[in-house]
Amino acid sequence: MTTRPRSPGALRRTLSAVAAGALALAGAVALPASPAHADATTSGDVIANLWSYNWDSVASECTEVLGPNGYGAVWVAPPAESLKQPNYYWWDVYQPYSYELSGRFGTAAEFASMVTACHSAGVKVYTDAVINHTAAQTGTGYNGTTITSKYDTPDWDPDDYHTAAECNDSDLIIDDWSNLAEIQNCELLGLPDLETEDDDVRSGIAAFLNKQIALGVDGFRVDAAKHMPVADLDAIRAKLTDTTSGAEPYVFQEVYPGSTPAASDYYPVGDVLDFTYASRVKSAFQGNVSDLESLPTSGVLPPADSVSFVTNHDTERNGLHMSYKDGDTYRLANVFQLAYKWSTPTVYSGFEFSSSDQAPPNSGGFVTDTNCSGGWYCLQRDTAVTGMVKWHNAVGAEAVTDWATKSSSVIGFGRGSAGYVAINNGSSAATYTFATGMADGTYANVTDNGTTTVTVSGGNATLTIPAKSAIAFYDGEFTPCDTSCEEPGASTEMTFNVTATTVWGTNVFVVGSIAALGSWNPADAIPLSPASYPKWSGSVTVPRSTAFEFKYIKKDGSGNVTWESGANRSYTTGSSPEYSTDDTWK
Repeated sequence: MTTRPRSPGALRRTLSAVAAGALALAGAVALPASPAHADATTSGDVIANLWSYNWDSVASECTEVLGPNGYGAVWVAPPAESLKQPNYYWWDVYQPYSYELSGRFGTAAEFASMVTACHSAGVKVYTDAVINHTAAQTGTGYNGTTITSKYDTPDWDPDDYHTAAECNDSDLIIDDWSNLAEIQNCELLGLPDLETEDDDVRSGIAAFLNKQIALGVDGFRVDAAKHMPVADLDAIRAKLTDTTSGAEPYVFQEVYPGSTPAASDYYPVGDVLDFTYASRVKSAFQGNVSDLESLPTSGVLPPADSVSFVTNHDTERNGLHMSYKDGDTYRLANVFQLAYKWSTPTVYSGFEFSSSDQAPPNSGGFVTDTNCSGGWYCLQRDTAVTGMVKWHNAVGAEAVTDWATKSSSVIGFGRGSAGYVAINNGSSAATYTFATGMADGTYANVTDNGTTTVTVSGGNATLTIPAKSAIAFYDGEFTPCDTSCEEPGASTEMTFNVTATTVWGTNVFVVGSIAALGSWNPADAIPLSPASYPKWSGSVTVPRSTAFEFKYIKKDGSGNVTWESGANRSYTTGSSPEYSTDDTWK
């Protein structure tokens, strides 16, 4: 068994203990008395999970946002060619068709260019490795591969998969989630399960991963790791080459909660994503944030063996964890994750959705460029989050100190004398005095991009924390984020009013070109209310400063759809919080 590299934060935590010379603090009235830390924009260990971004958009984000703001790595979607089914659902990419690197997010050349761009920005690249299985559905993939039998792909033959006899279950499907052999040898949701105990299969998987390493990929998030025995994963890992930087590839694994196998079983292979951590954070921010003082003893995974997150693409949809729909509370939970000393943190960025299967913004299934003002929720650009990434880098390995519980909704804590954060999860502003443990002076508040400052006198700071917000400051120069940062998902409330007559049992909906309006899919159209019949009305949150097209439709009791006639209607939102229409059915 090979020795695995430690968490990517280990090196940063060692280096960040080295202090730099005194630097002028932007916007400060006085300098802190203690020496400043190293430049906090230097990449640390924070992972930006840019889920479903295409390769050109990842490259741009590394160059313009992630690198300049101190993110250490980017975790991207599965790069293999995958199923291309008619609705283009997001989960297409978790059904591999071939190990070609041209697929839904771009070509192999664009993938390689993305990795180079991220490295140039000082950002490592981790890909989502779907290696437990191949596609359950036949058809044609995003690079033109056609599959007529799910047990016969360009990379695998029928004898490379587990059979019902090997699974010891006649239907070959995982039914008993307490049976380890079934979990690891039967099919997850009908996805053909590779015989990872076979050395030829191990070599084939390793060749796929090594092809990515040769292009500069630095590591992998292993999808569905619990469905593969630890010995098999370790054998595959032993076949991997070193990265272009000369290091072993970093591995972190998805071990979804359940009675078996245990997350701890997988520590010898790599770090494990901590679902319990995300659950505890959700419970606290939807209850009492004061409960977070006992986080280390709440059943979360050891920090040396785990990667933390607030949500991911599965759990934001199934309700297990928080999502962008939780608004400021969700943002604040991410602030806490970046402030608290625990495991390697991740910041999730995905797209807005109105149904759980909904496709990312696309053209014929191919994901279009990320536009953070329309259809995407770009938390990694939020100035509070970029500020906290720099805060996280600046405080380094300092322990949590000076914990203060002011109420069930207001907490504060320091990281030695390197930084302090106060969090207010309440519905109104709160004013308290905190013992910060920091040197006297004036510091930039990183959560508002340095717009305000904090004065520490006698080690104390009296802070008025806005509702659902935080104040954080650190010992060192703070460089504000430039125009690449913004409020994620900046939106407005759009009220649609249309006068339309109907017969009993028929209702009116609005559908349009953006995700908030169903992306032209009648099944995802927004229902309007007949409370002021014949006027139908309804409100929906849409992106600000965005042009879109829309139409009204009618649906009868049998689900038949009638579209209004004429050209598409169009509208462009600006920066106002509310807009409305006054239309008549055409």
